[in-house]
Amino acid sequence: MPSYKAPVEDFMFLFHELLEIDKRSDLPGFEDLTPDMTGAILEGGAKFCEEVLQPLNQVGDEHGCVLENGVVRTPPGFKEAFEKYCEDGWNRLGASEEMGGAGLPSVVTFAFSEMGSSANQAFTMYPGLTNAAYGALYATGEPWMKEHVVPKMVAGEWTGTMCLTEPHCGTDLKLMRTNAVEQEDGTYRLNGTKIFISGGDHDMTDNIVHMVIAKIPDEDGKLANDLSTVNFFMVPKFIIDPETGEMGQRNGVSTGSIEKKMGIKGNATCVLNFDDAVAYKLGGSPKKVKKDADGKEVKSKSSGMAGMFGMMNAARMGVGIQGIAVGEVAVQNGAAYTLERTAGRSLTGAKKPDQPADPIIVHPDVRRLLLQSRSFVEGARALAMYVSMLFSAQNNAADEKEREEASDLSQLLTPVIKGYFTDKGFEAANASMQVFGGHGYIRDHGMEQFVRDARINQVYEGANGVQALDLVGRKMTANGGRATMAFFGKIETFIKENEGDEAMKPYIEPLKVGYERMGKAAGWLMENAPKNFDNAGAASYEMMNIFGVVSLGWMWAQMAKVSLAKLAAGEGNADFYNRKLVLAKFWLEREVPNTAAYLERIELGSEDIMKLEEDAFVA
Repeated sequence: MPSYKAPVEDFMFLFHELLEIDKRSDLPGFEDLTPDMTGAILEGGAKFCEEVLQPLNQVGDEHGCVLENGVVRTPPGFKEAFEKYCEDGWNRLGASEEMGGAGLPSVVTFAFSEMGSSANQAFTMYPGLTNAAYGALYATGEPWMKEHVVPKMVAGEWTGTMCLTEPHCGTDLKLMRTNAVEQEDGTYRLNGTKIFISGGDHDMTDNIVHMVIAKIPDEDGKLANDLSTVNFFMVPKFIIDPETGEMGQRNGVSTGSIEKKMGIKGNATCVLNFDDAVAYKLGGSPKKVKKDADGKEVKSKSSGMAGMFGMMNAARMGVGIQGIAVGEVAVQNGAAYTLERTAGRSLTGAKKPDQPADPIIVHPDVRRLLLQSRSFVEGARALAMYVSMLFSAQNNAADEKEREEASDLSQLLTPVIKGYFTDKGFEAANASMQVFGGHGYIRDHGMEQFVRDARINQVYEGANGVQALDLVGRKMTANGGRATMAFFGKIETFIKENEGDEAMKPYIEPLKVGYERMGKAAGWLMENAPKNFDNAGAASYEMMNIFGVVSLGWMWAQMAKVSLAKLAAGEGNADFYNRKLVLAKFWLEREVPNTAAYLERIELGSEDIMKLEEDAFVA
């Protein structure tokens, strides 16, 4: 059975030595984030994840969720764990005090989210989606929803989902067929089918609040083939009285089936059927104004996608952190196995001559697998915590320029976190499974579950190719490339400030090379994408990888700088800092060179990719 130890020491290093969050008392929620406070939160969260959630991870995978007579049953122990989760207040960490929560910033809540996902990703998705749902509802809902619905979701009495995908429609939302027709009382009747709905039904709470997107038909009952009439709705499993907040009769929402899927089997991924379901439109009045053929202004029926996009962006960040999480737990178990498993002898002579063979940790290729995974996990964690800080700054920093830059950078890096992190997280899980050899392929050690669970992270909340195209087609070019220039400027400034430091040369020189290649790639895109948009599409995945490698290189160089300073001052745990330096050097020396291949592929353009005739792919 696999084990898990939460990386509390690493989070404390990131919080108080790299990011210095205790110096940001100007931001709401940071006033009391001393090392004692964050240490207590992290230690308490670690204990819960290690002792309550992790033992249920294989249970959830083995039992899965079951649909019986229209009722979904979660795996044994999940309901009790959810009650304990809410009783201890872990579901309320990030909710504002106004909503009944602790009001802690996202840097803390995302840290806890990573620990929970490492321990039990399938379980953690239930409260994770609920948090996103009540956040969107609080931002876009009517006063009665904020008064009666949101508090129950924050308390864990009710959960929430997000419902986008349909059998024929995933990323291309304009193809949606789910529709909502307005009634005389101001509610809507919603009809359609949504699939792949995580936590879509279960037995852990009395009510489930579905956040649904649907189209409003025109006067002839027809659906527009665009996003102009797409709206955001709240559709509860049981109808809610707006006056009292009490649950009423069952709404027209039913579970058609539970998806038979590859992993995260402890989460009820449902097909949901909406049959004249009572729906409440969110988002206020339409803001978009169109003109008809006569030039008269006509308001669009769409209230916009802001609420759902807000949920989706938070979810993309959360999924990226799941990529880190599965990499962390997988490499922990892989490393532990390499210390116990013996096979062969070290190439430089027996290290355990009194034993028949050496532990496999002595073999360079085994170490390669572990170091690739470990350097990714800790570099990615640092970047994720940095972006979490940007989320707080973009909303609450006193300086308008800081708010603008924080918003730009977080928008730019979110697709990188979702796409690059989940790809590398899957690679880390796969690498640790490889370390186990044949034992990794069977269920006893739990490694194959990590691989199966990790695979979905690359798909949902927008497949990684879509994330890459979003990075290149939207985020890098937004506002005249303002975010890209700001990000490049930060890396360039760091390089210039530290390239004269002899101790930093092993970290700065590779970073500088990677940064220069990233700049060349961006320049090539700027020149060639407008000539042929397929050039952008063909280059986008490689560009996302360059961003990922160099961004983590930047974080590793910063962590190396902190570690060198601590060692020079004789402060802290020397073993911890020396370990950081080894990992930093590994990433910068062995991963950054991959940017040369990414750049070369980008500069090839799209001709060869688009040349083969469509029919030839199936010949």
